[in-house]
Amino acid sequence: MTTDNSTAGDDPVTAIRNIGPAQEQALARAGIHTATELREIGADDAYARMLKTGLRPHFIGYYVLVMSLQGRPWNDCKGAEKDALRVKFDALVAEIRARPDPESALEHILNQIGTGRLR
Repeated sequence: MTTDNSTAGDDPVTAIRNIGPAQEQALARAGIHTATELREIGADDAYARMLKTGLRPHFIGYYVLVMSLQGRPWNDCKGAEKDALRVKFDALVAEIRARPDPESALEHILNQIGTGRLR
């Protein structure tokens, strides 16, 4: 259950509190274009998809996404809750790194030499 402020099925992801243009672009690269899609797949799956596009892991970006889908201020995550999210984030990143997408092998090489998406 989420409590963001958007209701229309075709609202852009930026209709959700705390989702700005940069995160909108990263979500679009991951194939997520509407607030409804984002709510349906959830923060963990959305962030995993973003990582698979070559997004560099960033804990704050992850927990902002989690807070956004809960309709909370991005900086509302503190203490034990933040620690638990850090554990989830680290596990998610480790899982993605452990099973790289075969189609991204070329992109990985291009990133290493500075000509891929992460240049």
